[in-house]
Order: sequence, then C-alpha cells, then structure tokens
Amino acid sequence: MVKKNINKNTASTSGIGIFGGTFDPIHVGHSQSAGAVAQWLNLAKILFIPAHIPPHKNCVNSVPTASAKQRSAMVELVCKEHNLFECDNRELMRQQHSYTIDTLLELKEKYPQQSLFFIIGMDSLLTFTRWHRFQDILKLCHLVVNTRPNYDLSQVNSETETLLAQHRVLSKDELTKESVGAIFFTKPLFIDVSSTKLRQNLKTAQCCQQYLYPSVIDFINKNQLYR
Repeated sequence: MVKKNINKNTASTSGIGIFGGTFDPIHVGHSQSAGAVAQWLNLAKILFIPAHIPPHKNCVNSVPTASAKQRSAMVELVCKEHNLFECDNRELMRQQHSYTIDTLLELKEKYPQQSLFFIIGMDSLLTFTRWHRFQDILKLCHLVVNTRPNYDLSQVNSETETLLAQHRVLSKDELTKESVGAIFFTKPLFIDVSSTKLRQNLKTAQCCQQYLYPSVIDFINKNQLYR
C-alpha cells in the first residue's frame, strides 16, 4: 500500500504534532484535521495517541466501546496510509488515567530538540483550564486548536479568556518564534462527523463508507464492533 504524502516540503520545522483521543473509531475527520496541521506547520510527523482511560470521560456513555487493543489497531491501519502519521501506544500501557501532562513529559524527554504541537478541538479548549496541571502543559508544548466554521469564543469561561489573553498568537510566525507556550487557532475545517455518530450509524447498519477508511471498515466488520 502506498502511503499518502501529506507534506513533501523540505523546509520542515522538525516539530512533532500530538493528537490524542479515544479513536472509537478513528475516522477521516481525525486524519484530515491532523493532516491540515501537519501541512501548515511542515511538521516532521503526527503522533496519534489512543487514550486508555481518559480522565475527562467519566460517564458511562463515554467509556470506549472497542477495546484498547482494537482502537490501537484501527489507528495503526490509518497510520499505514500516511507517511507522516505514527501510532504511539504509551498511554495504553498505563494502568491509571491518561493525563496529558505525563505524556508530554515523556515525549519531551524523547524529542528534546523538537517543538511539540498538541492538537485539540474547540470542545477541549472550553474545558482546558480544568485539565490536570494545565499550566504546566503550556510549558512543554504549543496548543493548536482545530476550529470549525462559525466557531464561537463567547462560550469560554473567564479562566479561558485570561489564558487566551496571555498565550494566544495570531500568525504562524508568532507561533514558531517560541518553543512552547503559544495557543493558535487553525483555519476553520468543516468535517461533519464524530465517532459517536459513526457508532450509532454502525449499530443501525447505516452506510459510513465516506467517513471511515476501507481497512477500518473491514476491521470493524471482522471484529463485529459497534453492533
């Protein structure tokens, strides 16, 4: 299988993109948004990090449906199709909650000379100030916030407003001047898909081919997932 070349620009920043999530299942929204960030920042690679026990997902409906091994396998299948994508299973090897700060500390030790770009969605930004040691996260990486058309910052709380006032940058040049600590909003990318919606569609045997990679669909069918 030929991998898709998201970025062939030789002027790489040598930065590492970090994209965490349950990936239950991974879909084109994940890969397209990560690919857009990789291309825009000329990143060396994007690490997809499946979460084992996400600490912010504490309700029954948020518990992953597929097993950790199955979610990792689906991520691996997608990563095989993109030259800059890599599956990192470090959080799946933990027996406790997956805290972002712990992952970043490990990655900073592994990539001491490279800037880390932690990719999150607008929904995660709205709760970021409640994350474990959120202040320390910005001492290790930049935050890259994926947005959708008509994203609304009026929903942010006062703590997030203060955080943005201190850390938000408005251009790529500003972002790359510092090694850590910036918050940057990407150009809006409209991808009307979510893992929750896909699980519901799969349960009712609705077509999901436009949102899932063929290899992932095959894996889901062979393992009778989301039925």
